[in-house]
Amino acid sequence: MALNLDSKKVVVEEVAEFAAKAHSAIAAEYRGLTVTELTELRKTARETGVYLRVVKNTLAKRAVVGTEFECMQEGLVGPLILAFSMEDPGCAARLVSEFSKTHKNLIAKVVAIGGQVFDGSELERLARLPTRDQGISMLMSVMKAPVEKLARTLAAVRDEKEAA
Repeated sequence: MALNLDSKKVVVEEVAEFAAKAHSAIAAEYRGLTVTELTELRKTARETGVYLRVVKNTLAKRAVVGTEFECMQEGLVGPLILAFSMEDPGCAARLVSEFSKTHKNLIAKVVAIGGQVFDGSELERLARLPTRDQGISMLMSVMKAPVEKLARTLAAVRDEKEAA
């Protein structure tokens, strides 16, 4: 179905709004996926905090202008689905990575984060980034380690004096 000019403007504004807030973006080729598979992908995306949209490449190029994903413009070629990470930088990459393991027709073409564009082969590296909760947990364990070591040292000194 062809879009009129007003419909195209609405699509560009919507995608631009999400692109402005997103942490990272993935452009993946979906050629060969069935409607049922795309519906499954969209459902999973909603559950994981990923904005997913099939949009014409010319409209997508206009939508990312002025955002940190402007660097993706050259890679937006062919039938692509855009996935924007809204909660943490790796959630879109994890979604595409996991879904492509069971559906070989979903192929990552462009990965963008922090104003830099990467080839689709970098998808796994971005997918391995920790979630926000995992990152906080890792930070807290690093911050807690010196205090625990001090407490163990003081306890050992106390035990040594009591034994003497």
